Amino acid sequence: MDQSQNQAQRSAPTAAPASASASASRAYQFHPARAAIVDLFNLYLGRSSRQKPEDSIREPPNKTQKRVLALNRELPPRNEQFLLDFEQLQSQFSDQEQLRAVTESVLISLVVQCSGHAPRAEFLLFALRSLCSIGYINWDTLLPFLLSSISSAEMTVGQGSQVMPAVSSTSLSQSGMLPPSSSIPNSSNFQSSNPASPLPSVHGIGSPAQSTIEPPSCATLSPAKSSDISCNGQQSTARVNSSIRDNAVSSLRQLCCKIILAGLEFNLKPVTHAEIFYHMLNWLVNWDQRQQGIDESDAVKSWRPDKALIEWLHSCLDVIWLLVEEDKCRVPFYELLRSGVQFIENIPDDEALFTLILEIHRRRDMMAMHMQMLDQHLHCPTFGTHRILSQTAPNIAGEAVANMRYSPITYPSVLGEPLHGEDLAMSIQKGSLDWERALRCIRHALRTTPSPDWWKRVLLVAPSYKSPQPPTPGAVFTSEMICEATIDRIIELLKLTNSEINCWQEWLILSDIFFFLTKSGCIDFVDFVDKLLSRVTEGDPHILKTNHVTLLLAQVIRAELVMNALNSDPRKVETTRKLISFHREERSSEPNNPQSILLDFISSCQNLRIWSLNTATRDYLNNEQLQKGKQIDEWWRQASKGDRIMDYMNMDDRSIGMFWVVSYTMAQPACETVMNWLNSAGVTELLPGPNIQSNERVMVMREVSPLPMSLLSGFSMNLCLKLAFQMEESLFAGQVVPSIAMVETYTRLLLIAPHSLFRSHFSNLSQRNPALLSKPGVTLLVLEILNYRLLPLYRYQGKSKALMYDVTKIISARKGKRGEHRVFRLAENLCMNLILSLRDFFSVKREGKGPTEFTETLNRITIITLAITIKTRGIADADHLLYLQTMLEQIMATSQHTWSEKTLRYFPSVLRDALMGRMDKRSAVIQAWQQVETTVINQCKQLLSPSADPSYVTTYVSHSFPQHRNCLCAGAWVLMHGHPESINSANLARVLREFSPEEVTANIYQMVDVLLHHIQMELQHGHPLQDLLLKACANLAFFVWTHELLPFDILLLALIDRDEDPHALRIVINLLERQELQQRVNLYRINRGPPEHWLHSGMFKRVELQKALGNHLSWKDRYPTFFDDVAARLLPVIPLIVYRLIENDAIDPAERVLAMYSPFLGYHPLKFTFVRDILAYFYGHLPAKLIVRILKVLDLGKIPFSESFPQHITSPNPVCPPMDYFATLLLGLVNNVIPPLHNNSKSGSMGEHLSNSVRAPLNKTPATSQSGLGNASEGQKAFYQIQDPGTYTQLVLETAVIELLSLPVSASQIVSSLVQIVVNIQPTLIQSSNGLPGAPNGVGQASVLPTSPSGGSTDSLSAGRSTTSVSGINTSNIVSRSGYTCQQLSCLLIQACGLLLAQLPPDFHMQLYIETSRIIKESWWLTDGKRSLGELDSAVGYALLDPSWAAQDNTSTAIGNIVALLHSFFSNLPQEWLEGTHVIIKHLRPVTSVAMLRIAFRIMGPLLPRLANAHSLFNKTLSLLLSVMVDVFGRNSQPSIPVEASEIADLIDFLHHVIHYEGQGGPVQANSKPRPESLALCGRASESLCPDVQHLLSHLKPDVNSSIYAATHPKLVQNPS
Repeated sequence: MDQSQNQAQRSAPTAAPASASASASRAYQFHPARAAIVDLFNLYLGRSSRQKPEDSIREPPNKTQKRVLALNRELPPRNEQFLLDFEQLQSQFSDQEQLRAVTESVLISLVVQCSGHAPRAEFLLFALRSLCSIGYINWDTLLPFLLSSISSAEMTVGQGSQVMPAVSSTSLSQSGMLPPSSSIPNSSNFQSSNPASPLPSVHGIGSPAQSTIEPPSCATLSPAKSSDISCNGQQSTARVNSSIRDNAVSSLRQLCCKIILAGLEFNLKPVTHAEIFYHMLNWLVNWDQRQQGIDESDAVKSWRPDKALIEWLHSCLDVIWLLVEEDKCRVPFYELLRSGVQFIENIPDDEALFTLILEIHRRRDMMAMHMQMLDQHLHCPTFGTHRILSQTAPNIAGEAVANMRYSPITYPSVLGEPLHGEDLAMSIQKGSLDWERALRCIRHALRTTPSPDWWKRVLLVAPSYKSPQPPTPGAVFTSEMICEATIDRIIELLKLTNSEINCWQEWLILSDIFFFLTKSGCIDFVDFVDKLLSRVTEGDPHILKTNHVTLLLAQVIRAELVMNALNSDPRKVETTRKLISFHREERSSEPNNPQSILLDFISSCQNLRIWSLNTATRDYLNNEQLQKGKQIDEWWRQASKGDRIMDYMNMDDRSIGMFWVVSYTMAQPACETVMNWLNSAGVTELLPGPNIQSNERVMVMREVSPLPMSLLSGFSMNLCLKLAFQMEESLFAGQVVPSIAMVETYTRLLLIAPHSLFRSHFSNLSQRNPALLSKPGVTLLVLEILNYRLLPLYRYQGKSKALMYDVTKIISARKGKRGEHRVFRLAENLCMNLILSLRDFFSVKREGKGPTEFTETLNRITIITLAITIKTRGIADADHLLYLQTMLEQIMATSQHTWSEKTLRYFPSVLRDALMGRMDKRSAVIQAWQQVETTVINQCKQLLSPSADPSYVTTYVSHSFPQHRNCLCAGAWVLMHGHPESINSANLARVLREFSPEEVTANIYQMVDVLLHHIQMELQHGHPLQDLLLKACANLAFFVWTHELLPFDILLLALIDRDEDPHALRIVINLLERQELQQRVNLYRINRGPPEHWLHSGMFKRVELQKALGNHLSWKDRYPTFFDDVAARLLPVIPLIVYRLIENDAIDPAERVLAMYSPFLGYHPLKFTFVRDILAYFYGHLPAKLIVRILKVLDLGKIPFSESFPQHITSPNPVCPPMDYFATLLLGLVNNVIPPLHNNSKSGSMGEHLSNSVRAPLNKTPATSQSGLGNASEGQKAFYQIQDPGTYTQLVLETAVIELLSLPVSASQIVSSLVQIVVNIQPTLIQSSNGLPGAPNGVGQASVLPTSPSGGSTDSLSAGRSTTSVSGINTSNIVSRSGYTCQQLSCLLIQACGLLLAQLPPDFHMQLYIETSRIIKESWWLTDGKRSLGELDSAVGYALLDPSWAAQDNTSTAIGNIVALLHSFFSNLPQEWLEGTHVIIKHLRPVTSVAMLRIAFRIMGPLLPRLANAHSLFNKTLSLLLSVMVDVFGRNSQPSIPVEASEIADLIDFLHHVIHYEGQGGPVQANSKPRPESLALCGRASESLCPDVQHLLSHLKPDVNSSIYAATHPKLVQNPS
């Protein structure tokens, strides 16, 4: 005991790095005591002091020789005398510290030299122990120095061979595979002496230091290769030399381990333990390096691990076990888990090592489980929500970060970490579960058409097309995967087509995506054709009955990569022959159907194209098909009549079909005829308006009918591309103002092929001709197209933010320019729509720094959008939450507005807290007005009196002060006295037009403040309120309707922003109810046609500029409007008015406004989103009557509501709907939103949702149709049919959300019903399926595993089972409609429920947490005191099986289903909302058993990896889990059953791993370190734990004296305080 204390005192200083020891050792060579110490040791070792240091090493390890040599020497003194002699020598020197260091240096030299001599080695051990007994050994300096010296010695022993590298746990690859020995990096995970950088060779006793050349840092112990040896004799010699070297190394390592074992009896520093640990791992991993010196075939025959090697291996294992033993926990066992030592390829036949490896595997698997969610393999992007959660990709080069991609799925590593990236994707084996999961995701994408932006983020270019560039971080799908999934989709559509199901729309959508994927290089065309042909011929040769495949291939034949494949690729002939082999004779029941005609002629089209491409392949073409091309030419000559003009509005079906055919053979002439049709009505001169005096002539195309969608849909992609280009030339670069028909046809073209034809207009036009956008007509036309036609398309493409930044530049450039009202207001309105359409977080500036360039109006709109987004959809990324404060500062830097308390109370708390403290500046505004009122009124009298001099206008504009100009409208309003006709409206109009747009906006806001203040003052003087409001409205009508002096939309926004004034909203309601506005809106609806503009077949009517925009905006402008109108500018404003009315509890007025404007809101491009968001924003505050009114904004017949939904929301006695209603809702999500489980006919069953590949697959029944095509008869919807929300999956999911938000029952009732379905879903389905004819019950008969997990008694296991069926569900109907087995359906319904709940506002989340924690706590067996610990552990493990595993044996448990539901829910939640998850654990506390502790960790544990970059939330979650651990293992805790700390070893390992994961910000790397803050958090928590658990967490502390992580952490070592 005294020795230990003495040793601990001597170990107080930090161990010196090896480099310092090295330099010191050189100095000690000349220390006067050295010779004496050497002589003393030589005396006891029986060595001559004159013996050369190399002699010992050169001695062959032959016992006879040793014995002969020993006879010639004097016998050494007895060992017991050594200590007395040493103390006598010690007394001769004064500097004891230097003497100690010299002694250590000599000892280490002798260890290296004498390790092969057993008696001498024994003496050295004895000497070490003796010196240790007098406190003369500092193990913390000796051991690192010893290990470094041994590394050098091994290099020297190797006679020129390279040194063996040091390997740390983190130098092993994260895939869990050990890299080849030559590639193992030598970087140490610690800052101490680096075992990979050995000292110069150990110096001989009494000889000066020898300089040696240090080996390369990445070198390995690799003796001469057999190829360098020329004859058998030399090989034999090499083998002998190798054996000698191996024995020398073995004995050296054996002695070293004995010394280390002696040292471990004392309290060493953590950094020393780490040094020892990684050297031992290095030796283990590279134990078989010696084999490289012998011919491999020879080695296999002759080489076996010898006894010496096995002995040092065992000693090495003894050291490792001693380091990681739980009693002392010198090194966390976790370091073994992440070391990868279990993956060494050539494991020796040794039971001890095998035992260690098995234990590592066992504990690693248990730890990895906590990193993954239940049924995580079923988590796939649903494309039902546009939020794509970001995944961190650590250690990416700076340039790659700029192009960071989001990862739709991740693949779990051996440590359970989520991984993604190009290198990983390329390594996924075809046919593996990960491969099948990726295919499931891609197949779902091909059916549900997410945006091209999504595809670009996740796809990898085919290797044959790839240019040299760094790996793509976020991509997870290889071209092989895309190729296979596309072929699957083709086969699927062929089967449906052969079943007489009309799939024309599906083929069109697929051709759009296929063109996009092929053009992008994500499909290797040659490989694709080869695999498609193999699939068709090997699978079902009769499946190809039609020419749909030929049509698909014909779409891409002009793509550059395809042309290269057919022209210059070495396999071009073979590829061409395969292409032709897909041709079939079309035999349609409707021969004159346009589709049939196209399919009939498409083979001929392709033959003609190939004929023109390459002479080498002409011999393989079908002459009959080539001859058929003459029919196409003949029809074309007759139809175009030589002048290439066709009447597209009067074409019969055959003509439409033949024109489609022409688009494949003669795209350029076809393009010309379309353009000729659009220009066929000629041009006319645009007459100047009443305010315009100009000699410039403006020519406008006369109107024709735009091309109908039914005709455009069959055009070849080549024609579409040519048309789009030609139209852009005509629209934006032509000399004539285009017709509305051309603009409409152009937008229809873009909507019909969103993947292939989309272009970002501003950047596209800038690249084509930078001067184009400087023409005001071009800018106006682009803005109109974007605002009134393509807004949803940009949102679908994920380009809304980029467009917002482009439009902001236009606004910023014009807001201070005089007279720039028309372009400015249109751009501002577009920007309003864009900001309101954003439903995820955004930066207000592209660069991210400085005040916004928004106008005051847009700043206010931005705050409202942020409030709606945060409250209804959450903030997806923690970094966004950090940026929020900066963003608000950027907005507030240029905005003076304060929000009313009534508005703020509905804001999310994070926004409300930031805005609540702002000073209300209305009083300052009124004071400023009162100061300038006299001057302004005088100026207004001169300017606005009926007899005012018109020339004064110029004087006023040029010479008035800005503060006076901003009050002009306020002064005019005061002068009116309720008689607007009394002022000079002409002069006022002229002045306002000469103002800049910014000044006009300021005038409106100032006038509103003065107006409201004036009403308050008049009320105090006794004037009746009604009269005052009528006068105010009359005056405002004069401004906006009678003389059209001000933009009405900005006036309304200014009024609703003053809702804290009791009269502002009453004025707004009055203005909305006025006849002038009603007439304008009705006129707009008449002129505009139906809201679905793409369905309009007649000619569009152009409205005169002045009538469309009014005097203020039109003024002297001559460029006509296309779709723009003053009424249309109100589309983004009216929803905001409804929001403001509800905030102010004005429910009846809100209902009246909606009733009046519902038909008009049908033109709102994003009305579906508006309905969903307003219901979520005000959830719990809307009366049923208003909810019904809000729903009527939608075209209810086109929304997939549940059949019984209308009855539930209109029922006079609201009751919670039956269970069948909720089950049907979830089934809709399973069928249309959740990626379907797929049975690939080629590769057999997927089984991607299994927890283990040997389980029986959950295949769908072949008799049923694909669940993803439950409504196949209706056909897949094109994008233009569902522009809001964008995809059919989104539509179904958001519709379910709208239904639940609209039900007249509480959130708790809804959540309770859904949770009850999930808890009991399996027994409900199983019981019903037993009576279903032909329905498989899947009780696991095909499984090769037992039907019940082992380990638990029948009692405890059955206690956790979910055995109660849910009443009120028509299960037979649900199962049959799903197309799945009961087992599959039960798992997918859990996923659907989690997804649905995650879309709902936080009110529902809180109820979910309360309900789930209640169900878990009510599992009586968890708290049953009679159960043994083993039973409970087994039951918990059984209960927490993945439901997809348990379902196969019909052994689902309530807890398993609940946790799977929570995990599905978590995986779809934005990060900000994850903080609410803590409520679950708070409701489960106090936790009194290990069983409940495990459930708490299983629920919350998988969240921690996701929070790796949300440090605050990570710490809160980690702290919560540690506090639960304290509940069970605290100092004062008394668990119901006594538990050993070793029972929770897996939880301890998990804590170590997840803290390293957070420190890295992603998968643990070689240099991963825990964050000091996390160590401090764990350190504080561990103080409350009982000692036996506390010491298991001793390394998760910031204490450098107890933690290997703290001791090797640069920050903590530098600042130990």
